[in-house]
Amino acid sequence: MTVRSIQPRRQRKAMFTAHIFERRRRMAVPLSRELRQRYGRRSVVVRKGDTVRILTGSYIGREERVARVNRRSYSVTLDNITGKTGEAKLKPLPIRTGHLLLTRLNLSDPWRRRVLRVPEAEVPTETDAEAPARPEPEALETPTETPEETKAEKPEKPARKRSRAKPKPSADKPEASE
Repeated sequence: MTVRSIQPRRQRKAMFTAHIFERRRRMAVPLSRELRQRYGRRSVVVRKGDTVRILTGSYIGREERVARVNRRSYSVTLDNITGKTGEAKLKPLPIRTGHLLLTRLNLSDPWRRRVLRVPEAEVPTETDAEAPARPEPEALETPTETPEETKAEKPEKPARKRSRAKPKPSADKPEASE
């Protein structure tokens, strides 16, 4: 897993050609201070269902639940974190794991509980796992627009002027001879 070369090209190649189990280890996210003291570890591999805080970018300070982990691109998709496409559609925004901090762990997996040495008294029940981490403020959510609203707001573009130049004859078909 460790790259012995200091050359950036070899380090990049090691990242792109890494096996899936190596990629999993590289996607470890640091724990918050409270979790670090509780579990005695600095970082844990991120999983679907964990709650993370965003440390950089335009969504700095937001705490959201992990919706999807993509090991191929070393990125994580979070709930309620979206970006606009060129067509003004909302799309989930992938975030690199280096920009995240784990604040709440998903302890539903017994293997993960065993690795972290979590006592059975601390394991959340099913009703606790379904409850959201915190209520969502309405001001932070991006408004969704219907296609009719977006069409009504956009001014219509003027029609393009067509050139009056005659099309050039193609070399494939011969001209009509008289």
